[in-house]
Amino acid sequence: MPPGPGGEDHLRANLATLADGPLAGKYLASGQCGTPTGNRAAAAGIPAGIARFTGGMRVDIWSDIVCPWCYIGKRRFEQGLGEFGHRDEIEVVYRAFELDPSIPAGPGTPILELLSAKYGLSPEQARDAESAVAAKAAADGLAFNSSRVMGNTFDAHRLVRLGRDRGIQGPVLQRLYEAYFAEGRPVFEPAELVALGEAAGLDGAQARQVLAEGTYAEAVRADEQQASALGITGVPFAVLDGKYGVSGAQPAQTFTQVLDRAWTERSASVS
Repeated sequence: MPPGPGGEDHLRANLATLADGPLAGKYLASGQCGTPTGNRAAAAGIPAGIARFTGGMRVDIWSDIVCPWCYIGKRRFEQGLGEFGHRDEIEVVYRAFELDPSIPAGPGTPILELLSAKYGLSPEQARDAESAVAAKAAADGLAFNSSRVMGNTFDAHRLVRLGRDRGIQGPVLQRLYEAYFAEGRPVFEPAELVALGEAAGLDGAQARQVLAEGTYAEAVRADEQQASALGITGVPFAVLDGKYGVSGAQPAQTFTQVLDRAWTERSASVS
């Protein structure tokens, strides 16, 4: 498996309590795109944007639309959340992270070709790497298409942010994941993004205007700056209650366990 996507065999510990940094605990990488953070504390101080949610408990999840482990991790997190007793009191906020912001805007590069070039893999090795991730996706009931291309996701993140403001961020992100990974559609072109946004419940004219005018560009950059401040270099990465970090596409029961722990400690601190 190439270093970027990671793998579940990279899970080196269950819960590692950090002595310093803004996160009191974190799960080490298990299926993650980007460079795993390893067992190190994040930068000191919690950015204001992820201060503790006062109406219940908030989970902030950094992810990228073209990250297969983010696609898988979203399904696992939702399953874990479904088993959590206080799930109706959880606010989930998806935050932007670009695996490669240097990719120019445009149609993109075939994923197998990109894997071969980036990791020095033969075509056969690239196909094997894709097949391994596809098997993980299938185990979670997710379709996976290796005919997709890799492109710049900045505009897609802006569309997801519009979804957040309209109260349908989760469905917008899910539609983009399905279009990209299951259907092999390019999620980098404005016309395609507008159509996918409409399918998820957004107003097409508004989505078109947002993409044309650069709306939410600052919000996307702010998410990425927060990730950098926390020392996040791989996704998916979830921060629970501004205190616990869960790195990678952990099993559903792991998410349930850390939700339970964060909720219990939160309740104890306010009682």
